Amino acid sequence: MYMDVIIAGFGGQGVLLIGDLLALTAMNEGRNVTWMPSYGVEMRGGTANCTVVVSSERIGSPITGAPCSVIAMNPPSLAKYEPMIEPGGLLVANRSFIRPEDSSRDDIDRIFVPTSEIAFEIGDGRLASMVALGAFIEKTSVILLENAI
Repeated sequence: MYMDVIIAGFGGQGVLLIGDLLALTAMNEGRNVTWMPSYGVEMRGGTANCTVVVSSERIGSPITGAPCSVIAMNPPSLAKYEPMIEPGGLLVANRSFIRPEDSSRDDIDRIFVPTSEIAFEIGDGRLASMVALGAFIEKTSVILLENAI
């Protein structure tokens, strides 16, 4: 089993939290993981991304040039990382900020989730990242949803 994902958005959207939770849960489930964050100098509002690799085998590198999946939380992240997804891969996009017509790929599986709207419906807009993570877990089964708490 091997899955790599780039998670990207602007600071404050919980991008690093998504990656951290995914990596920690996979590790607790007994898999090998890497988590590599990257963010700008701005605390909130700057760009942020992280790469998570989950594997049943040893991981040679935390860097990926053609990820299996991308979680894009804002339009600049979609523009930067969607072209990198391997054919047949997965895009989970935040429909609260990204329109389906902004996506140019027809050779990948694309899921557009209104993460902010769902987060507000359940009581806290800050949970948009967790909504995106839930959609990713549901689609990929990379970890067990009940363990991601």
